[in-house]
Amino acid sequence: MINNVGQYNMDSKQYFNGIADQWDQVRTEFFSDKVKIKAFTVAGVKAGKLAADIGAGTGFISEGLLEKGIKVIAVDQSPAMLEQMKNKFPSNVSIEYRIGVADRIPIENKSVDYVFANMYLHHVEIPLEAIKEMVRILKPGGRLVLTDLDEHDHTFLRTEQHDIWMGFKRESIRKWFKEAGLKKVDVNCLNENCCADSVARNDSAKVSIFIATGEK
Repeated sequence: MINNVGQYNMDSKQYFNGIADQWDQVRTEFFSDKVKIKAFTVAGVKAGKLAADIGAGTGFISEGLLEKGIKVIAVDQSPAMLEQMKNKFPSNVSIEYRIGVADRIPIENKSVDYVFANMYLHHVEIPLEAIKEMVRILKPGGRLVLTDLDEHDHTFLRTEQHDIWMGFKRESIRKWFKEAGLKKVDVNCLNENCCADSVARNDSAKVSIFIATGEK
């Protein structure tokens, strides 16, 4: 849900602010909990560590991390999304809420053990710069886990949901991870699809999801 400054950012921010109170229901129609289960598995998450959830929305990833005893910094550009998340979790849970955009994540250098970004990158204008920014906040030895859409041709996702990128080639993701300084890079099929129906015309999308990991 995070985006860079610009016209697409304004559209995206307005879209997610407007749909925040419906997002939990809408999200279940897009993809299943298997996405975060797989993300946590490849990250090798351990209780007591600190994770950043970038483009956190209403807390799909954050909720699972909290259940595993991990402290969370949830970052999103949409105040409405973060407000929905605050209403969902008790005030005593180990989570911080921060407003931020892709090229300026409000987290200190080398401060988190894991960075997760789910369905985030296709809303970002310059993916490589966003990945570099996520790597910046990772501790040495920390892991970045990114789950997003494979390349597709469903243009209604751009017009209706304000996607900037129509998915990605996995080779591009692998290249960007390495350019950002990550090692042990792996990009594979998650064996799940993201599904969406167009509200404006008789069209629907069923797009495969990839999972990309790398270590700092």
